[in-house]
Amino acid sequence: MQPDDFLPRLVEALGPDTVVTRPEDIAPWLADWRGLYRGQAQAVVRPRRVEEVSRALALCQQAAVPVVPRGGNTGLCGAATPDGSPRNVVLSLDRMNAIRSIDTIANTMVAEAGCILGNLRRAAEAEHRLLPLSLAAEDSCQIGGNLATNAGGVNVVRYGMTRELVLGIEAVLPTGEVFHGLRALRKDNTGYDLKQLLIGSEGTLGVITAAALRLLPRTDVRSVVLAAVESPAQALSLFSLLYARCGARLQAFEFFTGDCVDLVLAHAEGVQEPFATRYPGYVLVELADTTDESALGALLEQVIGTALDDGLCLDAAVSASLAQLQALWKLREEISEAQRADGPHLKHDVSLPIERIPAFMDSMAQRVARLDPGIRPFIFGHFGDGNLHYNLSRPAGAGPDWATRHGKAVTAEVIDEVVRYGGSISAEHGIGQLKRDDFLRTKDPLELRLMSEIKRVFDPAGIMNPGKLL
Repeated sequence: MQPDDFLPRLVEALGPDTVVTRPEDIAPWLADWRGLYRGQAQAVVRPRRVEEVSRALALCQQAAVPVVPRGGNTGLCGAATPDGSPRNVVLSLDRMNAIRSIDTIANTMVAEAGCILGNLRRAAEAEHRLLPLSLAAEDSCQIGGNLATNAGGVNVVRYGMTRELVLGIEAVLPTGEVFHGLRALRKDNTGYDLKQLLIGSEGTLGVITAAALRLLPRTDVRSVVLAAVESPAQALSLFSLLYARCGARLQAFEFFTGDCVDLVLAHAEGVQEPFATRYPGYVLVELADTTDESALGALLEQVIGTALDDGLCLDAAVSASLAQLQALWKLREEISEAQRADGPHLKHDVSLPIERIPAFMDSMAQRVARLDPGIRPFIFGHFGDGNLHYNLSRPAGAGPDWATRHGKAVTAEVIDEVVRYGGSISAEHGIGQLKRDDFLRTKDPLELRLMSEIKRVFDPAGIMNPGKLL
């Protein structure tokens, strides 16, 4: 196929309503939501059926045209943003947004990749079931993107990452062949689990078009406590107690520093001081169950009472109503927006062995102080599953270009320390463009070789999401 023939053939095969070609209509699809990356593309393809995805990919492979799959554009690593090649085709799954089935006997949901996560959660709730995946961006992110990046969220401590909620996948390979793996079986012990290769692959192996997801009983009863702690080590001891006493009811265990609270109070509206005294750190704990509310609340109060008596926390406030529960969560949820309002900063989404988090934070504080004692750390995250958002803001008085001028050197210090402590440079946001160099620098050479060989098997022509991951 001649280069000049590709676009007319694509429009002929899929129709002008599916293939967007006017530059002004393509423009909104070329940048990530944070404005860090902008690329080029000759077209945006918006299919409605898996057969259209298949035809599009087959044509792209014949013409050696790069394909960039795109979900809800809520990612933080630029994985869904095209590079600078004008030959790119952006493939959006936003029109493939049907819930194909909900089975309340097998407790499964089959949903197309363009479904908004929040809509899926509400559909499950309407059937008195729970889709446990919950993210800050759940009312705009798409389930296909969640699978492609193996998203995490606030409930990982109880339910695991996205891949642990997936029973089956339908996907289209670069050849246009359809991988019919959309089985909703709990047990299928017949060789390699190919769907797990596609989950977390960031669109570099193929395009996920639908998934069979696990549903669980709806947990209508929730109870939240905000506990003040003097250190990450004390937070770790509190986590051990809660995990032992509350078991599977422990749905979230979030940590954030006193500096994060100061930032939220300075920049967010409708947020109140949690205690009369400012503390070095805070832990937000949520229990959820199907039992009655009084029993769950009594359990949480009993365990927190033990924690206070044993010196595992300094103070605590237990939610007595839905409004109080939401107010306590707001302190945690507003941190990212408050930091954005504060100005440019460096984000580091890392994970560590949970027991090593306190030591990592101590040694990392020393590293940051040596770099520049004026750097302001704002550290928060899903402590219960080892995930820290180790974010650093510019020193007071530094110009808005501080992150651009110093970001690479500072980030290298963070990543080196994460690796030294046996952690991962990406906990839940993937690699994309943002972390590719650090990924290639720190990943085990054997793992990189095996990943490259898998990539060649799935995508020998190298058209899928170039410049991402590998």
